This record gives sequence, C-alpha cells and structure tokens, in this order.
Amino acid sequence: MTKILFISLFLTGSLFANELSLAKIVKLSNKGEKIVKTLCDSKKLPSAQGTIEQLMEKIKTSGACPPLSKSKLEAVAYYVSNGSMKLAGKHIDVPTKAKCPVCGMFVSKYPKWAARIKHDDKNYYFDGVKDMMKYYIFDGDFPYDRGHISEITVSDYYTLEEISAKDATYVLDSDVFGPMGRELIPFKSKKSAKAFMDDHNGKAMVKFDEITDKMVMALDGL
Repeated sequence: MTKILFISLFLTGSLFANELSLAKIVKLSNKGEKIVKTLCDSKKLPSAQGTIEQLMEKIKTSGACPPLSKSKLEAVAYYVSNGSMKLAGKHIDVPTKAKCPVCGMFVSKYPKWAARIKHDDKNYYFDGVKDMMKYYIFDGDFPYDRGHISEITVSDYYTLEEISAKDATYVLDSDVFGPMGRELIPFKSKKSAKAFMDDHNGKAMVKFDEITDKMVMALDGL
C-alpha cells in the first residue's frame, strides 16, 4: 500500500511539474532570451515551429548554442517559441490541459500565440490565429453553428493583451513563425502591425473580415 501511494504521489508530482503558469512561461522565455544573447548564435536557431520538446531537440542539434543544461535548453526553447514577452492588460487565460481542436497541441505552452473562440458558452483555445481561422472558416471539417459564437479573441504579439479578433490588425506571412509555422500575427494597433511588418518582411496587413480560406491554406503551402 505504501509503495502504491508513493508511486501515485510521484506521478502526480510529475504531472504538476509539467504544468507551467503564464508567469512562469514569461520568466522562462525572458531567461532564454538572455542565454541566447550571451551564449548562442541566433542565426543558427531553428524556427519556432513545433512543440517545446521538439524545439529543445532542434536547438541541441543546431549547433547554435554550446552544450546547455536541460533547464537552460528548455528556457531557450520557450524563447524560440514565444520570443520576447511582457504582460500588459488582461491576457487569455488558457487552461493547462486545453488542446487546440485543429492540431491537438497544448495551447498553454504558447501564450504569445493563444487565440479563443467562445461558442455556446464553451471556450475553444488555439495555438495560433491560423488554426483558429481554420476552425472558423472550414465548416466542412469543423461543423457547428457559427451564429452561436459569442466571442473571438486573440493575443497582441507584443503585450499578450487579449483583444477582439475583429478589431485586431494581422500581419500575414512574416519571417516570424509560430508553433504551427507561418502565421497571421495579431496586433492591437495598426501602427504596431506596420512596424512589425517592416521589420519582419510581412506580406500584407489584413483585418479579420479580409482573411480568406485561400490565404489561410497558402500559409501551409497549399
């Protein structure tokens, strides 16, 4: 009985050890940024596409950094995935176990990219605007009554502030990748979007109602 209890506590401890709060992820990402600037060649780092675990392996084999401890490698992976992070205003509070209904990834690990649709009082979370728009546009793949959507929100890229998806300005197909690759990156202000587009080779700035199915699929090379 004691042995069973010990195993149960060990597994429970392991589970909670993998559940990170938003504040912890921001702290890890900022730590990773310092490590990259001090020890690594940022030009050799992989793109942000993939899970944190996949990124850790890619960073290890990229030769961008000297051998790093597991904790430092994890911090660099969070930085590669989320970039520089700061909290301003209300952010999207993603449950730890929430999975993107399009790709199945855990959304809470990627707060910079979090998006949300509220439908019939239930929240659906996404690890990027691209996947959110697939869920919103492609009714053949995701059949539900769009008329029952009460809220659609996204995260401002610079501040993580939760903003209305229909009020945001999106930069299309820049050289900054999200967990699912090429993205539509949201900004609260058109000025911020324009500055980002100029710095990161964005193809265009669009509003929510201008996003088309062809635009979304082209981000996946289709």
